Amino acid sequence: MNMNTTSRRRRFIAGAVCPRCGEMDKIVVDMETQTRECVACNFSEARPQDNTAQELPTRVSRAAARRVETPAEAVTLIDPRKNED
Repeated sequence: MNMNTTSRRRRFIAGAVCPRCGEMDKIVVDMETQTRECVACNFSEARPQDNTAQELPTRVSRAAARRVETPAEAVTLIDPRKNED
C-alpha cells in the first residue's frame, strides 16, 4: 500500500436525492473540490460557485416589514362563567 496517496475528505449528505438515479442518501461532497457525486450511479457535478445568490423576498425577510410596530391596544377579558344564568 502506498503511503503517499492522499485521501479525499468526503461527506455524505443526509436526505439528498441523486438527480440522475433518484437514490436517497447516496450523495457525497468532496470537501476539497466542492464536487457532489453519487456513489450509486457515478453522477458527478461541480457545486455552484456563484456567491451572488439572494434570499427570496418574503413578508418576513423584507426590511420594511421588520420596522413596522403594531400599536398597543387595551384588551378586555371576559369570564364565560359569569354570563351563565
